Amino acid sequence: MRRCAALVLVAVLVTTVGLSGCSSPQGKSITIASKDFTEGYVLTSLVAGLLRNAGFTVNEKAGMKTLIIRTALLSKQIDAYVEFTGTAWTTHLKQTELIRDPVQLFDAVRRMDLADNGIDWVSRIDFNDTYALAIRPADVAKFGNSISSLAAYVAGHPDAPLFAVNAEFYQRPDGFPALTAFYGMSISSSRVKIMDAGLTYQALSDGQVDVAMVYATDGLLRKFGLTVLKDDKSFFPPYNPALCIQKDVLARYPEIPDILAPLTTKLTTEDIIDLNYAVVVEGRSPQTAADQFLKEKGLVQ
Repeated sequence: MRRCAALVLVAVLVTTVGLSGCSSPQGKSITIASKDFTEGYVLTSLVAGLLRNAGFTVNEKAGMKTLIIRTALLSKQIDAYVEFTGTAWTTHLKQTELIRDPVQLFDAVRRMDLADNGIDWVSRIDFNDTYALAIRPADVAKFGNSISSLAAYVAGHPDAPLFAVNAEFYQRPDGFPALTAFYGMSISSSRVKIMDAGLTYQALSDGQVDVAMVYATDGLLRKFGLTVLKDDKSFFPPYNPALCIQKDVLARYPEIPDILAPLTTKLTTEDIIDLNYAVVVEGRSPQTAADQFLKEKGLVQ
């Protein structure tokens, strides 16, 4: 989704990642990589922490963009990484059918990726890192707490509110145009300000706009104290994180899903926002934040 970037020379990756997929003579070994944004680092640190606690030697490769990390997995330069179901379905598997049920989407991604590419998927985490619309808490009384209630307000006030979105979301056919059509909102282009995604939070907080495009699990939501509107008609597709892993590696280490199972039950939306906040706002490292979470939840010794 928002994290997809242009593919660059894989030769660069080869020199930095090296070989993987081989068990260490001393025991179990796995090479995992992280996507190059805060939540990608945090999720990888959580996975690595649980695997190390279970006796694995974990080789971490940090900071790869979407298409690079996918290429690394397919070419067996890494063993696994955390990907999002919506990204895999549309970007990697090139599917256009919209599956709104998160479990059905995960199952569809898993079946297709395994059959076509030898990549298995395990340990789906039930939070949705997707686009969202946010407002100031003081405006809930005016706009309501859902996109439907916002649409009802817009119908009666065509010259308000003022939106802030980034250029990609405004232009992509499954973004702002589709969202407003889906919810029956008629929004004039004069009522939309285009700005970088990170600036929409500040603009909303400062009162420059009334509704902002945000990301549903961003730590900046906590920093600015914003209210995310409910996508009550399920316009946005699911973007659940899960570990995608080479099937041969999973066959070698079939215990991995059980090791990671606690994340599927204990890592909530509020938790990931807290973790992202700790990194983005408080300046803690992803590993430090992840390690503290695992210890506080009693998941590692």
